[in-house]
Amino acid sequence: MALRRIFGALRISSIALLGVVAAHGGSGGHQKPIQVAEDADWATKHMAGEHHISSFDTSSFFTLHDYDSNGFWDRNEILKTYGMEDPSAKDVTQEKKDEIVAEIFKLLDVNGDQIVERDEFEMYYAHGKVLPDFGLGPGHHWDMEMEYEIHHWEKYHDENTKEEDLIHPEDIEHFRLHDQLEDEAAKQAAEDRIAIVEHNIPPKFRRDAPA
Repeated sequence: MALRRIFGALRISSIALLGVVAAHGGSGGHQKPIQVAEDADWATKHMAGEHHISSFDTSSFFTLHDYDSNGFWDRNEILKTYGMEDPSAKDVTQEKKDEIVAEIFKLLDVNGDQIVERDEFEMYYAHGKVLPDFGLGPGHHWDMEMEYEIHHWEKYHDENTKEEDLIHPEDIEHFRLHDQLEDEAAKQAAEDRIAIVEHNIPPKFRRDAPA
């Protein structure tokens, strides 16, 4: 298990997280989960849990989730914000995903062009409204490393953690996925070095094909 490389990645992701927090008004020194009121709205819980940001304005929230920085949210960005691209949402039906998008457009898409523009979002919040909670979690949308760090490492581990301390089910699964990805990458690299990959040849053209 390549734990040294993984620890290195965790330290790098910590630095990246600090940069994001500092850029959006949070406390750069705050690495432990932020506690919010049980009855807080979904966006507040999302920002605390996913971004470690306790105080934010409407514009910064919109910008942070405008993933391609084109000034509006499209269907894919709405789904990503609500965590529908994360592996944890694998059992969410397409019907439910369509429902999420339809409801967001119904609430925020004033001109009906199937996108949510910045001014539409800010106007919505200016009227005292908030993003709905669809009951599907906090909206995981980081990569594997950051999700593990935010939702497990920072709660139970720190820079003094040793390899023998990584015994939680979340640790074991995380490192199992690392091993799996490394094995797949090694296999692909080996195949890339071969001029002809046998299993890519249609069966009828293989040497051992029945006559």
